[in-house]
Amino acid sequence: MHWAFSKKGRLTLLIAGFSGLLTACGNDGDSNKLLIDYQRDLAQRLDLAPPAPARPSNIGAFPEQRERLVSIPETREGMLNVFALRECHVTTLVAERNSTLGRVAPASQLWRYELTLWQRLTDCLASEVPERLAKADRERLERLTATKTEQLPRATWNGLFGSEEWAGSFSRVSSPLPVDALSPPEAQLQSLGYLRALMATGEKDTPPPDLEALEGHLHALNQRPYTAELLRTLTLATQRLEEASDLAERALARHGGCLTSGLEHNANDEHLAQWLEMLNGSAHAWLAELGPLFDSLASPPEAVDAYQREWLSRHDPSAPLPAFEAAWNHHQELREALARRCR
Repeated sequence: MHWAFSKKGRLTLLIAGFSGLLTACGNDGDSNKLLIDYQRDLAQRLDLAPPAPARPSNIGAFPEQRERLVSIPETREGMLNVFALRECHVTTLVAERNSTLGRVAPASQLWRYELTLWQRLTDCLASEVPERLAKADRERLERLTATKTEQLPRATWNGLFGSEEWAGSFSRVSSPLPVDALSPPEAQLQSLGYLRALMATGEKDTPPPDLEALEGHLHALNQRPYTAELLRTLTLATQRLEEASDLAERALARHGGCLTSGLEHNANDEHLAQWLEMLNGSAHAWLAELGPLFDSLASPPEAVDAYQREWLSRHDPSAPLPAFEAAWNHHQELREALARRCR
């Protein structure tokens, strides 16, 4: 049996043998059961008592909303000055934003407002309207457009990271992924693509995608906390691999500690190796999709930067994915050492 895996950014789907994996795990879809069954099978072949599986620690809490937001100076203009720009179609928009409902609107609606205002100001400035404005009004239009363009990356950040739907996808109130549902949901992959396009609005005069779709994509992410489920699955797999490695180390430390014959053809080992490969590929694919959203601001809030480094990094050794890969590599080395002893 070969336990090696490749570190790829794109999801690798291993179809062959997966039906056997589901049969081996039963119909409960329990990833923990798959890992514990492997431990018990390994312990039996090593003639050792199986480990008492410890409960993995929960994932870290996503920062509170106030810790996720960046400061943006308020832009103040009198209604008469705004009315002078009525040909830019911003008067009603500004009035709605300044209304009682507008002041308590959710983050996604404020995000739409900022994007729409920026788009209308930008389009107006590039049209024939400025030629018909008084000098003071034309200068005001230029100043407002420049201000909103400069603020757009921060307003966009606050729109995403201020939304409860986005925060919900990192919820600690979650479970590990079912054994047969490791791949990122297609609807959520599409939502991340949409959000990346939205975050890029303003770069090289890039127009925003359809703003009417924003709430739908945020809702898709909130339907299921896939990120949290993935992180919990990685920490669970790391814990169970480390416990299995303790078994292998105990066997290597004793005289004559080797596996029984037929190690290379054990079906349970092959099933687990396929599952671990799929988990690894899914994690690399999903975290690669998340990365640009967290990297969209040059100086993100410290709490968000720390969360990304500690939980979403594909490179920091202490983050769940690299820690999982290290545990898997170490277990593979121990299994190969045991296999050599049996030759």
